[in-house]
Amino acid sequence: MPSDLQGVAPLTLAGFCGQPPIRLQDDPLLRRQAARESNARSYPRRIPLALRQAGGIYVRDGAGQLYIDCLAGAGTLALGHNHPDVVAALRDTLDSGLPLHTLDLTTPVKDRFVEDLFASLPADFAAKARIQFCGPTGADGIEAALKLTRTATGRRVVLGFSGAYHGMTQGALALMGNRAPKEPLGTMGADVQMLPYPYDYRCPFGLGGEAGVDAGLSLIEQILVDPESGVLPPAAVVVEVVQGEGGVIPAPVRWLQGLRRLTREHGVALVVDEVQTGLGRTGRLYAFEHAGIEPDVLVLSKAIGGGLPLSVVVYNQDLDRWAPGAHAGTFRGNQLAMAAGVETLRRIRADRLDEQAALLGHRLTQHLKALQIDHACLGDVRGLGLMIGVEIVDERRPQLRLGARPADGDLARTIQRRCLEQGLILEVGGRHGAVMRFLPPLIVTADEVDEIAARFQAGLKAALAERPGTVLAAE
Repeated sequence: MPSDLQGVAPLTLAGFCGQPPIRLQDDPLLRRQAARESNARSYPRRIPLALRQAGGIYVRDGAGQLYIDCLAGAGTLALGHNHPDVVAALRDTLDSGLPLHTLDLTTPVKDRFVEDLFASLPADFAAKARIQFCGPTGADGIEAALKLTRTATGRRVVLGFSGAYHGMTQGALALMGNRAPKEPLGTMGADVQMLPYPYDYRCPFGLGGEAGVDAGLSLIEQILVDPESGVLPPAAVVVEVVQGEGGVIPAPVRWLQGLRRLTREHGVALVVDEVQTGLGRTGRLYAFEHAGIEPDVLVLSKAIGGGLPLSVVVYNQDLDRWAPGAHAGTFRGNQLAMAAGVETLRRIRADRLDEQAALLGHRLTQHLKALQIDHACLGDVRGLGLMIGVEIVDERRPQLRLGARPADGDLARTIQRRCLEQGLILEVGGRHGAVMRFLPPLIVTADEVDEIAARFQAGLKAALAERPGTVLAAE
C-alpha cells in the first residue's frame, strides 16, 4: 500500500458511510495523464480519479476518499477488486514456476480453465462445442466469430442491430450502432446489414410491446426469405441479449426465441455476444439461458479472466472448418488470466452469485423505480440482474411516441458528476449518453445495494437543484 494511505480506514461499507461529501482532487497523476495520453481516452474525462487502492466493491483515491465502484471494469470484475481467492490463485501460479506465456500451447491451468468453462455451459451446447482462444479483448473474439462463420458458410453478409456495441476493431466496429466512431473512417461495413433492435421504451416501429416484437421478427424474416430484399443470404446474425453500451436494453424472450428459430430455419449462424453479460451478470450464468435458446457461437471475455485480459469463442463443432492459423494472436496463452478465471468461475458457481445477482438486481431496480415515481426525469428503469440502466429524459419537453420523453444527456452527465461527489462511480451510455448504468460486482450485499440507491438519490437531487424548471412526476 502506498505510504500516503497508511493508517486509513478499511474498505468497508462502515468506513464509506462515515465519509463526508467528496471534493474531487486535482491530482498530479491526472495532470500528467491529461498531458501525455491520447485524446481518445474516455473514462478519465467523466470520472477524473487517480486510484491507489481497491477491495471488493470499493476503490480509494490518493486523498483517502472512498468510492463504491458501480463500473467495475465495465463489468469485468465479477468478484470485485482484489478478491482474496483470485489473488491467492495468482500467487500460487506465480510460485509454481508455470510459464506465463505459452501462445496456445496447453498447460494444467489452461486445461482446468477449459474443463471448468465447459462444465458451466448448458450440457447440450457443451457436448458439441469447440473453443478458440483469442487476443485478450472481446473485440478480437468478435473478429474470430466473423471469420469462423464466414468461412463455414461461404457467405459474407452479417446482420447486426442498432444500438449494438461489439468492440473497436474493424469488423466489430462495422457492427456498431453508434455512428460517431465510424464517421471519421469513411465507408466501412459494406457486408453488414443493420436492423432495429427491440427497444421497447423507444420502439423503432412506434408500436411497443408484443406488436413491436412481431414487427421486428417479421422484418428479419422478410430479409431472409424475400428474393427482392436486396440483402444477400447472411453468414451470421450477431446479437447481445442485453445491449450494454447501447443503453442496457434487454431483448424480449420471445424475440430471441424467434430470432433463433429464423436463423436455424435459414442456415444462418447465431452469434451471441456475452462479453459483458457472461458469468452471472444478468441473473443466469449466461444471458441466453433466460430465453432457453442455444447459440451457434458464444463470445466471452471480461469476467472470464477474473479481472485480467482473456477472450474466447465457444462454438458448434459443425462450424469448425477454418484452417490452422486462420485466427491467431500472441497473447492467447495468458496463464495468469486463466488461473484467475478458474477461481472466479468456481466462486460464482459455488456461491450462486448468478442467483444473488437476480435478487439484488431486483432490489436495486425497486429502489430506482420508487425514485422514478417522484422524478419524471427518470424516463425508464430496465435491465436484468445486476446490469441495470436508468434512462434520463427531459420531462419539460413534449412526449414522443408511446409516451417517451426526449433523452437528456446533459442532465445524465451532471447526475454522474454529482454521484461521484457522493462517492458513487457510475457510467453513462445509450442514445445521447443519457442512460445511467449500474454494473456493481456480483459480490455486492443488500446493505450496499441500499447505499448505492441512497447515494444515487443524493446525486440526482443535487443535479436537479442546478436545473431550473424541473417537474416532478407527482405534481
